Amino acid sequence: MKQIAFVGAGFSCSVLARKLVENGNFNATIFESRDHIGGNCHTIRDQNIMIHQYGPHIFNTSNKEVWDYINSFGNFINFTNRVKAVTSKGIFSLPINLLTINQYFDTKFSPNEAFDFIKSLSKKIENVQNFEDQALNMLGEELYYNFFYGYTKKQWGVEPNQLPASILKRLPVRFNYNDNYYEQKYQGIPLEGYTEIINKILDHPKIKVNLKSSFDRKNKHEFDYVFYSGPIDKYFSYSEGDLGYRTLKFERFTFDGDFQGNPVINYCDEKVDFTRITEHKHFTPWESHKNSICFKEFSSLATRKDDPYYPLRLSKDLTILKNYMKLCEEEDNVSFIGRLGTYRYLDMHVVIEESLNLAEICLLNDIDKWPTFSKNPI
Repeated sequence: MKQIAFVGAGFSCSVLARKLVENGNFNATIFESRDHIGGNCHTIRDQNIMIHQYGPHIFNTSNKEVWDYINSFGNFINFTNRVKAVTSKGIFSLPINLLTINQYFDTKFSPNEAFDFIKSLSKKIENVQNFEDQALNMLGEELYYNFFYGYTKKQWGVEPNQLPASILKRLPVRFNYNDNYYEQKYQGIPLEGYTEIINKILDHPKIKVNLKSSFDRKNKHEFDYVFYSGPIDKYFSYSEGDLGYRTLKFERFTFDGDFQGNPVINYCDEKVDFTRITEHKHFTPWESHKNSICFKEFSSLATRKDDPYYPLRLSKDLTILKNYMKLCEEEDNVSFIGRLGTYRYLDMHVVIEESLNLAEICLLNDIDKWPTFSKNPI
């Protein structure tokens, strides 16, 4: 019986561990430095309201295999995420859609008229190099500066012209009245929260979970193999330098009644020091709660003492990452997986899909042929 270590108790390690122990000759030991499972998807009950402790998570995917898999461990309720944005001109719907355009410009455009109007505002940048180029090319100056410039600068901590254009490409501009934040076929939130889902995934006699337990690279030879989902630079004791991550801080407050009438409201003005307010009872509209619990969300550059939430991936980071990738390839019997292990911005459904695919590869091959990365980080 092969002994496999998994570092982290989020979706990436949990899904992979479950698939391997179910279908192979393996025992799994999970090391989790926090006092709970679930990673940043962790949910808890606070005054009986389901709280997304590390920020809102709405599961969305068009991959039926992933959707069927996650639903086999819990009941997901359909949920449409409708985000609002506070700007200097008022409160509007995101993503920018036909209603946003008509309200913002006090017009009554048809879809074709709105398309032509926004096209006339665009800067027509032929060689798009970064986030700002992409935004100006799509929207023009006024919509960019009112909806995206300040919010993006607060969220990422750098000027938007230092960020890749791909960040904005994830958020569409629609010329109809569809205000669904996502475009995926399947969307929902688990009835009993994400932690209960992961608890069921990990509920197997061949899986052992150690909470408040850090994994030391020096002890990797106690196992036949290690899957590591922590920060890739931390694994190597930052020998090639620190990669850039953003971390989040949350200011919790309560309200007697309904504070904002919506799960998520973005604050786009750079002068407002937080990025958004989440009101958690609205993530479970099938429940009824008189009082409310809200989080103000603040983004900052992560230090080594902070929990990293998502990678910056600036040009200097990618240079450092290449050096770590060389070290990873030289490391015996270790695979790097998940958002932090591969230093990529990944949504939940992508993490699960990659873990399912990696499990299939591992089950078909001997350990010495298991891939170093769940997917190439560059």
